[in-house]
Amino acid sequence: MPLSNGIQSSSVHQVWPRHHPEGAIFGEVREDMTIQKFPNNGLCPERLSHLEQVIADDIARGRYHGAQILVAREGKIGLHKGIGHSHLPRGKKFETDDIMTLFSLSKAFTNILTLRAIEQGRYALTTRVAEIIPEFAGGVRERITFTHLMTHTLGIPTIFSPIEGMNLDIMDDMVKAVMENVHCTEFPGQTVSYAPMVAQLLMGEALRRTDAKKRSWRQITQEDLFTPLGMNSTSFGVRPDLKGRHQPIVLLETTILGPHPGHSNLGRHGAFEEPEAEMPWVGAISNVGDIFRFAEMLRRGGELDGVRILGPAIIDLATRNRTGELVNNLYSQLAVGRGWEPYPATIGLGFFLRGEKVHPHQFGTTSSPRTYGNNGFGSTVFWVDPARDLVFACLTSGVMNEGDNIERFQRLSDIALSAAL
Repeated sequence: MPLSNGIQSSSVHQVWPRHHPEGAIFGEVREDMTIQKFPNNGLCPERLSHLEQVIADDIARGRYHGAQILVAREGKIGLHKGIGHSHLPRGKKFETDDIMTLFSLSKAFTNILTLRAIEQGRYALTTRVAEIIPEFAGGVRERITFTHLMTHTLGIPTIFSPIEGMNLDIMDDMVKAVMENVHCTEFPGQTVSYAPMVAQLLMGEALRRTDAKKRSWRQITQEDLFTPLGMNSTSFGVRPDLKGRHQPIVLLETTILGPHPGHSNLGRHGAFEEPEAEMPWVGAISNVGDIFRFAEMLRRGGELDGVRILGPAIIDLATRNRTGELVNNLYSQLAVGRGWEPYPATIGLGFFLRGEKVHPHQFGTTSSPRTYGNNGFGSTVFWVDPARDLVFACLTSGVMNEGDNIERFQRLSDIALSAAL
């Protein structure tokens, strides 16, 4: 019978598990002890080619404009390509070194630096935020801990700006506005309401206030995360040396995104173009190669190329479901609008998790339950499947509405997972 990798077989075959007790080499097919190896450390080239073709077909049909994708297993890259256009209005073909706006995938960097601060003893998951930021004291919000921030259980409603129409790119202004205008509507820990802005802003401010060197947010992220990991194409704000490679956002006609103004008056979403923007929740730019380095550090237990960012224990802690069966209030509204049954939020400490239930998910329906990662509005995602040692990262252009985006990445993720043989 024909196998997926083109091997012909006339009798029963078996794909042996990755750590078989008899020592079978992963990715091999045994038939009467005849061994055939899959290349790329167990990633099937034909299935990766199919993934690439599916993306190309999507783009040809006008579903989105382009994609920059990377799939790797055990640190070995099986697919790394730019497909379509990174900026269609300018006719810019997608290259692997193009740099895109990450939207909420930016939160991942803030989350990791917060976990690092906890490892350093600067504060704890049980520390109340008001102990670090005294202006946050008063009322129910005094009860909010860093665990509440990282699990989106603040008790604060979903808001995208503390004051309608204000510039979002200056961190000091945003912190002041939140202190004065944002309050709990319920006790922390009772429900999951995705925090587009407040949680990571508070985490970023706590990192600034406990930094012994009194550095800016941009300095902290560059010196403590991006430079050590060799993420040379990543920054908060459009760093001047990256500006020529950064592609401005383009929304599809069906996509609605609230305004993100910046102080330089660069347009409705000008905050994403500001060179010194400090938005810990949404303000990073990067390319898929750098996102892979970040995800690979996590897959390896917090270390990459001899540089340790976190310890394995805190990554294990962070990648377990901390929200039980609670639904995500923001995403449940989306689910109802599309006729989906609302599903559990399944959030760890700063990470979204795949979870046990089968439901629409950007990490696919066939990934292992503890698959974890982060995503950005209508366009960006990365995930790590620890059971398969698989990393998937994809940055796209032509920002989709979120429901279509979930369905798109679910399909692409499942195809990538099928390549792990």
